[in-house]
Amino acid sequence: MLRLFLLILVLLTSLFPSSIHAQTQISFKSLLIDLWPEFDRPSMLVMYQISLSEQVKLPTELNLRIPASAGAPNAVAVCQPDGGCFNTPYEQKPPQGEWSTLVIQATLPDLRVEYYDPQLIKEGSSRHFEYRWPGDFAVESFKIKVQQPPSAKEMSLKPGMVNVSLAEDGMTYYSLDVGTVPAGQTVALQINYQKDNDDLTFNELSVEPSEPLGRQNAIGRFSVSTALPFILGALGITLIAGGGLWYWLSGRQKAQPVKRARRSRRKPAAETAEESEGGIVYCHQCGNRASPGDRFCRLCGAPLRSR
Repeated sequence: MLRLFLLILVLLTSLFPSSIHAQTQISFKSLLIDLWPEFDRPSMLVMYQISLSEQVKLPTELNLRIPASAGAPNAVAVCQPDGGCFNTPYEQKPPQGEWSTLVIQATLPDLRVEYYDPQLIKEGSSRHFEYRWPGDFAVESFKIKVQQPPSAKEMSLKPGMVNVSLAEDGMTYYSLDVGTVPAGQTVALQINYQKDNDDLTFNELSVEPSEPLGRQNAIGRFSVSTALPFILGALGITLIAGGGLWYWLSGRQKAQPVKRARRSRRKPAAETAEESEGGIVYCHQCGNRASPGDRFCRLCGAPLRSR
């Protein structure tokens, strides 16, 4: 009976491999977790930058657990080597206990996942937060970096040796190099700091000029004296081009002959050939001028009167 049960169990395992076995085949080359408290919401912004190991065959399905209290993730994306990221399909399973599982379709080795964890505790001016990595994957290089809000004081991270640095964006960061973490090992980090207001970091960030605005040669500074020669040169070129265009167009225009109004030379019908001067004969019927030798009017055909 026992042998029959074991045989059935082996057959079921081969036909329906469990998701746990599939997960153990996936490992991370590196994992960077950014924790930004009170950045643009009064909670903790958690950002995963994941790089899968070279041994992982793509595309693959990645089951990543996040706190159930976080709800839907803010972003799930795959990233190209140049740093550009775009959304990738995922499915969020119903929460089981304190965790919710994201089933991510990984088509590239680099992924980015973001969510807001509301478990940032505020007690007066004191702030407390505990992050926990569930340990579902083996990680070769595990790092955590915490951003300190501008108005925060006395920030501390436990446990571990923390490196404090001032970044180019003017923000202070606390970095923790965890190192290699095998699958099944959890990582916990406690964050404590003092902050006597509810201001968000995003609202306090200001854009600083790359150089002092008082400098005369600061990049982007406009100087009339410097630009005056270029303005005059451009104006001169415009005038020369305009003059040449006008000359070319005026040369193509042809003189239009002046049409003079034709004056009627017709005489009244009552006028006779004897009333004309200089031997010129006009038709007494229509007043048309006759040519020498005509006996009939060329216009109306009436006989012409001779002298």
